[in-house]
Amino acid sequence: MTLLDRTIATLGELIAFPSISSDSNLDCIDYLAKRLKAAGARIEVMQDESGAKANLFATIGPEGDGGLMLCGHTDVVPVAEQPWTHDPFDMVERDGRLYGRGTCDMKGFIAACVAVAPYLAERVTDRPVHFVFTHDEEVGCLGAQALVKVLQGRGLRPSLAIIGEPTEMRVIEGHKGCYEYHTEFTGLEGHGSAPDRGVSATEYAARYVMRLIELKDRLKERTPEGSRFEPPWTTINVGSLNGGFAPNVIAAKAEIAWEMRPVVTADADFVKAELAEYCDEVLLPAMRAVDPDAGIATHTLGEVPGLEPMTVNAARDLVCKLTGANGTDLVPFGTEAGLFQSMGIDTVVCGPGSITQAHKADEFVSHDQLEMCLGMLERLGERL
Repeated sequence: MTLLDRTIATLGELIAFPSISSDSNLDCIDYLAKRLKAAGARIEVMQDESGAKANLFATIGPEGDGGLMLCGHTDVVPVAEQPWTHDPFDMVERDGRLYGRGTCDMKGFIAACVAVAPYLAERVTDRPVHFVFTHDEEVGCLGAQALVKVLQGRGLRPSLAIIGEPTEMRVIEGHKGCYEYHTEFTGLEGHGSAPDRGVSATEYAARYVMRLIELKDRLKERTPEGSRFEPPWTTINVGSLNGGFAPNVIAAKAEIAWEMRPVVTADADFVKAELAEYCDEVLLPAMRAVDPDAGIATHTLGEVPGLEPMTVNAARDLVCKLTGANGTDLVPFGTEAGLFQSMGIDTVVCGPGSITQAHKADEFVSHDQLEMCLGMLERLGERL
């Protein structure tokens, strides 16, 4: 059986685990742990507080600091209401393509790592190589955030990380962060004919949105010189605004869902500081002058830092050599890469499949893409 055949067989078994983010990934993690242990890896399964989710941290080579991480997430997005032409959790092979939920995002990369693990185990002697497979990337990179805390607590910092998200094997050295929030406004209900006797939650939510729009424009002025992102500045988007139920009733509740995608973390700090000042000095005093119990509460759904392009990045340089790439790109979608970069790990994104297939019905990865990924991993083994 060729290495590609083993990868395809492994991918079919991984697709059969319906590891949607809302459900447990433990069966998938158990399968991966057994496969990597059989290849000679030391295994550590890190469960979350619920006991229903887990990360896998498997290591070949010597113990210690430094070394390389091969990283992928085991969760997939839902399939409900999508027009699949077959069972999304039963992989179908057709015309050189492998169809199924997670084939490109991103179990194809994980399958390639597992297939090549015995080869790496035979060759790696001078540094650790870690296989890092996480939970809940699709809902805020929760598994990677937990893993970073564990590694920092142990004082363990690998030198390099390759995140195998679908890039068509292009070398990606940067992407924006993704910060998502839910802001709730509590006012005082009353009759619409006496607006001064109530606190309109919808009115203050609207004023908050206007502040976000103002900040959205100011962020353009903060565009880093030479930024290669598209657009090159940090963006803000208000996804929804809800509140009230009748035109003659002062709304007691309102809420907005919004996000920003920072080019640099300093922009996120700037936005949050500006909003805090606006709430503390303008909105809340006006609201509480009428009702002391009025309030504004922002809940963080997720703050995932971006991957900032760096002048010195050994992971980028290594993957360029392994793939033969003579240039790098940036992408608009987010990954776990920024979390590992925040630890001081040189990090790059490169993996099989196209992001244009991710999250869609009849998601697929091609044989050609998997072969390119396997070639990269085999050449990695030769260098190690």
